[in-house]
Amino acid sequence: MHSEPTWDPHQYLHHAGLRTRPFLDLLARIPNLANGERPARIADLGCGPGNVTALLADRWPSAHITGFDLSPEMLALAEKDYAGATGDGGWLEFQAADAAHWTPDEPYDLIVSNAALQWVPNHPESFPVWVEGLVPGGAFAFQVPGNFNSPSHALLAELCETPRWRGRLGDHGRRYVHILNTDAYLSRLADLGCEVDVWETTYLQLLGGEDPVLDWVKGTALRPVLTELGDDAAAVDDFLAQYRDLLRKVYPAGPHGTVFPFRRIFVVARKS
Repeated sequence: MHSEPTWDPHQYLHHAGLRTRPFLDLLARIPNLANGERPARIADLGCGPGNVTALLADRWPSAHITGFDLSPEMLALAEKDYAGATGDGGWLEFQAADAAHWTPDEPYDLIVSNAALQWVPNHPESFPVWVEGLVPGGAFAFQVPGNFNSPSHALLAELCETPRWRGRLGDHGRRYVHILNTDAYLSRLADLGCEVDVWETTYLQLLGGEDPVLDWVKGTALRPVLTELGDDAAAVDDFLAQYRDLLRKVYPAGPHGTVFPFRRIFVVARKS
């Protein structure tokens, strides 16, 4: 039984601008919420440090929005920075919950998830209950990374499987790869009677600083590895040095920075 990774919200936010852009692109395609006289009810699954959850309040200032996350570190920062009254009588709150087991406890106008469902095994099996939990005309929208075959992730998996690390890390380099292809997401949600919009985008991200790809993955893909190595500082340093050298070869720094291509998958499903 693997332990859940320990998250570092400050490390995650090192690249907040680039991490937020896909959510803005998703948000732009979510239809307006037709909620009559009552405030809209919105759930954000895997809200992280709350910075993108707050963008929901910017668009729907009268909505009652709840961000759900499993990480106490992420929730503590989200609560500190964003919880409370928002806009035109709206409210933003955060609660501990595991998206793998979360079910709507009331009708929602929007259930949204940003770069979180790839950590949830069998998350498509929850689509029926999540869609059932939407009001008529409500929307379920999410984006997930689609770059698990990219060099950054392939090299991480290969390093974890070398003799030096296999016994200690096992499959942690590939632990959280739980996404479908775009056709499968479309079919699953269309079968539930939804009007579905699915697309993908590869962002050519230009990163600055020394070893910026390593810095990026320290906030996401490396979390299970760093959690497993724990307080063994020598092992952490050794692993990061090996991984850094591999990344430098495939993501060399150029005159304007380091180009880090990143594919993402987007889905917006509207309930009939």
